[in-house]
Amino acid sequence: MNPLEKPAAGPETRAEEAAPPRPLWRDEFSVLTGEERYVNRRQFGKFLALASLGMFAGNLWILLRARFAKTPPFPRVVIANAAEIPVGGARKFHYPTETDPCLLIRIDETTFVAYSQKCTHLSCAVVYSNLRKRIECPCHQGVFAVADGSVVSGPPPRPLPRVLLERKGTDLLAVGLQGGEA
Repeated sequence: MNPLEKPAAGPETRAEEAAPPRPLWRDEFSVLTGEERYVNRRQFGKFLALASLGMFAGNLWILLRARFAKTPPFPRVVIANAAEIPVGGARKFHYPTETDPCLLIRIDETTFVAYSQKCTHLSCAVVYSNLRKRIECPCHQGVFAVADGSVVSGPPPRPLPRVLLERKGTDLLAVGLQGGEA
């Protein structure tokens, strides 16, 4: 037989041509229980690639939303009259929304400071101690300085977010937050 000649069609070749090709899904999804517990490298690689692509797309979506989200400016809100608060006294108010409790403290005749009332450790409510001249968290004994809200002792990892104040006559206005989130 000449190697360049095509072999004659015998009964074996006709049967192979007549049989339909094996469907691709049979290779991907085994119906035999013995083969189900084994995952080959190709299937595992496909799974890892698709899972990684999904996580990348999710993180990209979060980044784009954060980058292009328009945050409204902080409102200017009258929170107290300076004459109503005694030296060494404190007053609770809410800023920038009604769900954000804050403390206004009068240190001396002309100095007022305001901080978020949520401890930076586990969001417990902090209180002002005029006797000790400090802001305390009763949950885990965290202590903050009145002058700047910095951590003096205890477990809080960050200083208290400061409410920026402005004075117009005898009125005290909250105009923004420093070191905190809206």
